[in-house]
Amino acid sequence: MGKKYKGIIISKEGLGTFGYIPELKERYLAFARGTLIKKKMKKIFVGDYFEGELTDDGKIIIENILPRKNQLFRPKIANVDKVLLITTIKNPPINTGMLDKLLVAYDYYQVEPVIVFNKIDLLETEEEKRELEKWENIYTSAGYTVVKVSAKEKENLNDLIHFLHDNICVFAGASGVGKSSLITAITGVEIKTREVSKKTKRGRHTTVGASLIPFGENSFIGDTAGFSKVDLSYIMDERELSGFFREFTDYTCKFNDCMHITEPQCGVKEALEKGEISEERYNSYLKILEEDFSFNIKRD
Repeated sequence: MGKKYKGIIISKEGLGTFGYIPELKERYLAFARGTLIKKKMKKIFVGDYFEGELTDDGKIIIENILPRKNQLFRPKIANVDKVLLITTIKNPPINTGMLDKLLVAYDYYQVEPVIVFNKIDLLETEEEKRELEKWENIYTSAGYTVVKVSAKEKENLNDLIHFLHDNICVFAGASGVGKSSLITAITGVEIKTREVSKKTKRGRHTTVGASLIPFGENSFIGDTAGFSKVDLSYIMDERELSGFFREFTDYTCKFNDCMHITEPQCGVKEALEKGEISEERYNSYLKILEEDFSFNIKRD
């Protein structure tokens, strides 16, 4: 009989599942014990912590999956502590609509988001640098942590690594923003991507599923494919949306079900008029209602 270990599922490749045992710092092909399958438990996710037996021929027999604190369905990773939302000002230009939707989605799943501006080495003009400063101020004022880095020049990577220790962290964002380059710069693991399109300024990620890369002690980085579209209507009701725009929650409205559109005595609209909430973020909120929840909003 093999020795018992605790580990974590780090990848599912085709028909194979691989587990990592931190004590041994090695990954092994893993199989669920028959009794576990008979329990009809939920599908095993990357990120699941397990208890199992390491056989003499170097395979893990999973005997128990430990309770999850959360599970994401895109990417399919469990027990995520933080999500690093990678974006850029240039090449490709910032997509705040996508960023705001991802911020809402991960807050909904109770995963702490960190906004990471990559490719700051490309910002040569004062206008580009002011653009970065503008969005940094908007998001920090809204209650988010913002980090500015360059994967190519390895600039400020220690600021990013600070968030990785003792965590399962997922790198997410639109295609072409440099998620794979950042992972390689931090871990040394090469992630294959295709060249950035001259037309869209976006790359194509070749990763099909989700996987975790061990990094340091008890730290794992999630490598995921790039997002092209997010529809929040699949995970929440339209009246829940405003509760995940962090800066909105600081204000009180006359009506508990206020949508912050045309209602009287709306604290959010009053804060908008005073400049306490940015027009960019408020307009993004309205656009999500229109795109994802089919609202017909008359603009001033």
